[in-house]
Amino acid sequence: MPQLDFATWPPQLIWLAITFGILYLVISKFALPKIGGTIESRQNRIASDLDEAQRLKDDSEKAIAAYEAALAEAKAKAHGIAQETRDTLKAEIEAERAALDAQLNERLAKAEASIAATKAEALKSVEQVASDAAGAIVSRLIGSKTTAAAVKKAIADAK
Repeated sequence: MPQLDFATWPPQLIWLAITFGILYLVISKFALPKIGGTIESRQNRIASDLDEAQRLKDDSEKAIAAYEAALAEAKAKAHGIAQETRDTLKAEIEAERAALDAQLNERLAKAEASIAATKAEALKSVEQVASDAAGAIVSRLIGSKTTAAAVKKAIADAK
């Protein structure tokens, strides 16, 4: 094998150094700048993507904060509207209750007046019935007719 022949090693080493030197120059002048440019481009792109992601994150956090503030404001407004509606309905109910109470009190007063009138009329009738009954009882007991005036006078004296 020629690689193991010690007599051909020095020219092989020279050609190896020349080949590596040319390869080094080609890689350092042509390939490495392209690779370096690509890596730098990727780093710049990654950095800009990270900056964009941070900006979008900040925007979304601002939007969430604005949403939460709007939601809290809407809840407060809804609570205010609900309270106002409750107060309005309560006032309407109280007005209707007052009207019904007045109407019931009026009916009660009319019913009490009617009862009082009926009672007075009944008492007059009771007095007449009592006088008629007393006259009938007396005439049966004594066997003769008594006058209505005499019975009324006797009842009035008994009171």
